[in-house]
Amino acid sequence: MLKIKLKTALPMLLIFSSITSAHAWDQGIYLTQYMLEQPSKLDYLIRNAKETGINTFVIDHEYYSSHYAPAIAKVKAAGIKDVARIIVFSDGGNAEQIHSQAHWEKKLKLANDAIKAGADAIQLDYIRYSSKEPANPQHAKDVYEIIKWYKEKIGAQHVPLEIDIFGEVSYYPSMHIGQDIKMFADSVDGVNPMVYPSHFWPYQKYSAEPYKTINNSLNALEGQFKNNAPFKVHAFIEAANYHYVKKTSNAEKQKYLLQEIRAVEDAKDVSGWYVWSANNVYENLFQVLRNNKTKAGEVSNVKTAEK
Repeated sequence: MLKIKLKTALPMLLIFSSITSAHAWDQGIYLTQYMLEQPSKLDYLIRNAKETGINTFVIDHEYYSSHYAPAIAKVKAAGIKDVARIIVFSDGGNAEQIHSQAHWEKKLKLANDAIKAGADAIQLDYIRYSSKEPANPQHAKDVYEIIKWYKEKIGAQHVPLEIDIFGEVSYYPSMHIGQDIKMFADSVDGVNPMVYPSHFWPYQKYSAEPYKTINNSLNALEGQFKNNAPFKVHAFIEAANYHYVKKTSNAEKQKYLLQEIRAVEDAKDVSGWYVWSANNVYENLFQVLRNNKTKAGEVSNVKTAEK
């Protein structure tokens, strides 16, 4: 831990301020809108987030509700960033949906509502064709036009735009779903590769190597830009191995999580991670963070030293 005597702390404030901004690190968890709007559950998650260094909530905005804005205000009041997740095409779009501007506008209204409530960023998920579509090089061009449209609308409100991409897109474009990160790069502020080890094939191999799977994927993504990507990268990692979640102990799940976190921390030019749990179950994550020092924890130590 970095320690400074009180007499020498004040002249060095500017130095440490630059250190903290240069090493900003996001640690986030995903929340459904339903979970957001349950006061006792939200209070529990906020309390544990504050205790363990979680500084970001990725929160669904799927429907209009009078409870949404007050709940977001509570998150913001706790000093936690709100990244509003908007599902653009549920499970990926077909050709008709992809080319429907009326559909885009419907989702933009949700994004605008989230911005009005205080969103720090808009995250577009399922911004792609269905994986069942046949491969076609035109797919990525179509998706690119949609991303540019959202970037123009959301960027005009001075709110960053993030997109979620398949883990395989860290390595190469996918002509099935229409995701090409080099093509999209000039129209996004953040990219979130979903590098869940259990989603790579064969999953038995990649699930057994969570650190290697995630670290290699993130380094491959940065390698597409010669380690100088023009956007922030936050890795989506999984709270438990998708295929073996019911067959593993809490100790095994915690070990898996820790390897995932270390893989992100050791990757090049990455800004943090978001943990995905479909049911928002994060007890193992909280335990891992209590037991292990993380990058966010190191930044907190520097901030403490400033005082």
